[in-house]
Amino acid sequence: MEISRHPTTVYQAVAAQLEQALQQQYRCGDYLPSEQQLAAHYAVNRHTLRRAVDELVNKGLLQRRHGVGILVLMRPYDYPLHAQARFSQNLLEQGSHPTSERLLAVLRPASHDVATALGVNEGDDVIHLRTLRRVNGVPVCVINHFLSELRWWPALQQFHSGSLHDYLQQHLGLQLTRAQTRISTRRAQAKECQQLEIALQSPVLCVRTLNKNSDGQVAEYSVSLTRGDMIELTLEH
Repeated sequence: MEISRHPTTVYQAVAAQLEQALQQQYRCGDYLPSEQQLAAHYAVNRHTLRRAVDELVNKGLLQRRHGVGILVLMRPYDYPLHAQARFSQNLLEQGSHPTSERLLAVLRPASHDVATALGVNEGDDVIHLRTLRRVNGVPVCVINHFLSELRWWPALQQFHSGSLHDYLQQHLGLQLTRAQTRISTRRAQAKECQQLEIALQSPVLCVRTLNKNSDGQVAEYSVSLTRGDMIELTLEH
């Protein structure tokens, strides 16, 4: 592929053509060919190719993963926020492969925020589950789930992967509906950066959700830390 040879624009021209290729040929979670293959494809040297890739890394479209390759981050997945929104089903319909794994399952005293959200007393024991969601193998969000009904604890100790809400419906007969969503941003802490495989202090979306059961009672309070480069939230009215 021929690239303009003006010395100040060669890597920019490569970056522009590579960005166009990302839009047309790749999805978030894919890996690019090796730098050597890309350099040969665009008929430039490795140094020029690296500068072009760096341009797209700085724009948040690519991520270098040491020992693995160059990961595509662009084209965020659309996630509508409405009462019946289902994370896994929504992404499956977009042709992706979402997974979820349990990182933590404990009983712990409710903090002030958790107690207020669930309508219990501060210090009361609540169920705390932490899950990590991936899309096509790439970490997307870490979610802390808090539930106040302790009789669910024996069943929830057996939850290890997949959709938590599907598990609640199948094993406890609970059908949860989103009642309230609050969205803010903050910097990810060290452990969160490690879990989400992002740079230290990267900005993340903090999504706080109240889910109610069929009786209209708050059954779950969740706090999701989501990579803004991977998910685009859509408010439906």
